[in-house]
Amino acid sequence: MRVYKSATLVLCLLVGLIASGCASLPPRPELPGQLALPAGTSTKLDGVIAPAMAAHPGQSGFRLVPSGVEAFALRALSARAAGRSLDVQYYIWHDDLTGKLLAKELVDAAGRGVRVRLLLDDMDARAKNFALAGLDAHPNIEVRLFNPFGSRQGGAGKVAELSTGFSRLNHRMHNKAWIADNRIAIAGGRNVGDEYFAAGEGVNFIDLDFAMVGPAVEQMSASFDQYWNSAAVWPMATLSPELANQASLDSLRAHAEALATEAAASPWIQALAGSDAVQQIQAGKLQFHWTSNWRVLSDDPLKALGADDPIARSAVLRGFTEVLGQARRSIVLISPYFVPGERGSAGLIEAVKRGPKVSILTNSLAANDVAAVHGGYSKYRDRLIDGGISLWELKPDPNQSGKSSMAGSSGASLHSKSAIIDDETSFVGSFNLDPRSVALNCEQGVFVTDPDVSAELAAMFARVTAGDVSWRVDHDAKGKLRWTDGKRTLYEEPDASLSRRFQAKLFRWLPFESQL
Repeated sequence: MRVYKSATLVLCLLVGLIASGCASLPPRPELPGQLALPAGTSTKLDGVIAPAMAAHPGQSGFRLVPSGVEAFALRALSARAAGRSLDVQYYIWHDDLTGKLLAKELVDAAGRGVRVRLLLDDMDARAKNFALAGLDAHPNIEVRLFNPFGSRQGGAGKVAELSTGFSRLNHRMHNKAWIADNRIAIAGGRNVGDEYFAAGEGVNFIDLDFAMVGPAVEQMSASFDQYWNSAAVWPMATLSPELANQASLDSLRAHAEALATEAAASPWIQALAGSDAVQQIQAGKLQFHWTSNWRVLSDDPLKALGADDPIARSAVLRGFTEVLGQARRSIVLISPYFVPGERGSAGLIEAVKRGPKVSILTNSLAANDVAAVHGGYSKYRDRLIDGGISLWELKPDPNQSGKSSMAGSSGASLHSKSAIIDDETSFVGSFNLDPRSVALNCEQGVFVTDPDVSAELAAMFARVTAGDVSWRVDHDAKGKLRWTDGKRTLYEEPDASLSRRFQAKLFRWLPFESQL
């Protein structure tokens, strides 16, 4: 999901011309440094994970999580097993079935005495201001917001503030992490919401997380602490002191209890009980790949104040560039929002000249939820193909044949941000290959060098680039752009309406690429 839909961006700029006045942030209080609670020996998670770590000294265990059901279950069941701490960091947290259920898990854990720290980006969180204030009123829960708005409600106030403070508010925290007892962490592309857990009735995201245990979790906790204590973060109680009270908490609890009863009848919730992944998690039998070769990368929360050079701004991009530069045989890139720019395109084409085969999967125009991003990408498509790069675009309904286990029950859109280098090193994170991730948003990601992990990710890539799921995009003998799936060959953007094609073409030429 992008910070701004194309229409919203234009609207903000236009309305901002006539907007008058907007709220300002209250003074940020001096906050004592607060760190993750160290792992111990007394909780359920300690009892399950400590023996596995002892059997693999100095290593961390990693598990790819492509299933939305497993991704939800890992978060919910690790919260139930936590006895010490939950540190939770997200860009988006929807107020839908899965969002409410996971919020209830936080409240229930806090009721057991677990310390809960919830850190959200305010671009989305502002709309849930009352509920977040209720959470913050719990003595064992603290909520903080990244780069917040001064106004706490109303669309007009938000637009007015964007119009006068766009340069600040344009920088967002895109990180996603769920850390329980400093023993297990789940991080990757997923936000919190039905579409990320294959529970949506419409389009569900093809997404990916790493579940990890061992020393890598400590690195994730260190990243969380850096953001939690950053000057870019405000306490919820400072932003909405009038709402952070017992009445708000009581209201939140009442809604949570009513939801629990209502949710029990949901077909998706009923299906959870029969899931193999859920049963494995409950039995403590999830399999991890253990390795000592891994890196957790996280941008500085004050990234926007850094140097002009994009590589200097982004720790994730530096790591990504370094690993890609070392590739000898193959580079596989999966990026839902793919706008490589002049520099990125030249780098990928140069990689092909060095020898590695480069393969890329992104969204087709019909599957992309932001037509403007597709417009930015389409400028570079021909030159990438001419440069020897293999390119695929996801169809909007890759599950129509029932063969894609990564997709949800209906339509789908690619949301996974991942990579494979030389069939040995895998990347999973929040980082898109686009200008926004490079220069504007804070991002994170994890590199793991393990042939088994890479083989699993390569098998997923093969499934989602099959003809029933994705279009292969190349040039015919006359150099004309074409989309093929083994059955059909098309010469215009597949399944895209005339209006979407017009939007994409418009934003291909408008000077907004730096915002994509």
